[in-house]
Amino acid sequence: MADITLPQLGETVTEGTITRWFKKVGDTVAADEPLFEVSTDKVDTEVPSPVAGTLTEIRVNEGDTVAVGTVIAVVGAASAAPVAQPAPAPVAKPAPAPAPAPAPAPAPAPVAQPAPAPRVTQPAPALAAVATATRTAIPSSASNKLLSPVVRRLVADHGIDVNALVGTGPGGRITREDVLDFIDKTGSTAKVVSPAPVVNVAPLSAPAPAAIQPAPAAPRAAKFTTPSERETIVPLTKIRKLTATHMIMSQAVSAHALSVVEVDYANVDATRSDVKDQFKQAEGFTLTYLPFIARAIVEALAEYPKLNASIEGDNLVVHNYVDLGIAVDLEFNGLLVPVVRSADGKRLRAIAREISDLATRARARKLTPDEIQGGTFTISNNGSAGSVLTMPIINQPQVAIMSTDAIVRKPVVALLSDGSESIAIHPVGNLAMSWDHRAFDGAYAAGFLSKIKRVLETQDWSAEL
Repeated sequence: MADITLPQLGETVTEGTITRWFKKVGDTVAADEPLFEVSTDKVDTEVPSPVAGTLTEIRVNEGDTVAVGTVIAVVGAASAAPVAQPAPAPVAKPAPAPAPAPAPAPAPAPVAQPAPAPRVTQPAPALAAVATATRTAIPSSASNKLLSPVVRRLVADHGIDVNALVGTGPGGRITREDVLDFIDKTGSTAKVVSPAPVVNVAPLSAPAPAAIQPAPAAPRAAKFTTPSERETIVPLTKIRKLTATHMIMSQAVSAHALSVVEVDYANVDATRSDVKDQFKQAEGFTLTYLPFIARAIVEALAEYPKLNASIEGDNLVVHNYVDLGIAVDLEFNGLLVPVVRSADGKRLRAIAREISDLATRARARKLTPDEIQGGTFTISNNGSAGSVLTMPIINQPQVAIMSTDAIVRKPVVALLSDGSESIAIHPVGNLAMSWDHRAFDGAYAAGFLSKIKRVLETQDWSAEL
């Protein structure tokens, strides 16, 4: 008999949501066979059974969120019988209620006296609503409630009063879903606002100034609360909610700026054309432009290290290693950003292998939480979908993100061997980079992009392979 617990799926992961059981009670389970699927933050992971036997008990239902280390199932010997669920205790019939005593005769009504003047004037309903909507949120550190890092970040990002949350997790613990449900129900009105309108407001008995009335809901929100023939309601998924929270936070934190460079990929194409058949036969996947771009970015970061950094308070923390994030689309259902670790120590073929492996496992929901955390620079590969110019949003806490847009054949001015110029048809595409203006200025960003352009257009890529 072995207890199956929720494993530690990442050093910062403290809880997970059981999204699917692959076995039911009574089924035979092989060692290392997928037993259940767990969702943590933005990644869904299939967890194999550590032992072989018969699944005799499931203690956590699909959709429930539990802490790491919680016993969620029991696997017994192959011949073990399922644990019988205890039968509900018989409900005792309540004793008949005694007959009610006769009601006493009504007392004579007292003579009405003039009501005394009230000592305290109740606040007007509108002002009460303002005071509630604009209260200063209590930081999670000021509450004695135990919060996971994910929950603490959501609470801090939305300025939510922790004491207003009702936990549905084990022991009344506040889960990620509790916070997201609270945001949905309140319309995020509990965000921290400037305290001045509250502190300097007129006495409670005075009418509330119009300037501090609660903001009305979005003009058309009320129309879409119920389905109709003309509209379809699509609830935001968990990954969409988390992405929205992270993107809005990034826009609010970073001073976003955009720089773009046009790259002629004729030099890259020459190597790809020579080796593409041999490469696919040896590696099992196609050699695309993305590994070349990733390799050029890694080389350029060595010369422009402030791009490979994050901001902490008043400091720019420059990383002396490159963990390269590659955004992967999940069939239009969201994005994951798996990370190529220590990309600065890998050549083109090794980078290509890791990008292919991570993208394949991301789409199959087989990544671990640690594989999508801790990147230092991110590439968003929008060109595969045909985009020409994209301004991506910075993946916090990084200071830059590169969008690789579509590579198309177009006329360019080509330099001939005798020094003259001619018009030629080459594969050309844009590299668009969003960067944080707090970390450096436009000249530094332009120098970085120019370096990438030179590497792609002049490097001997055949030597890399």
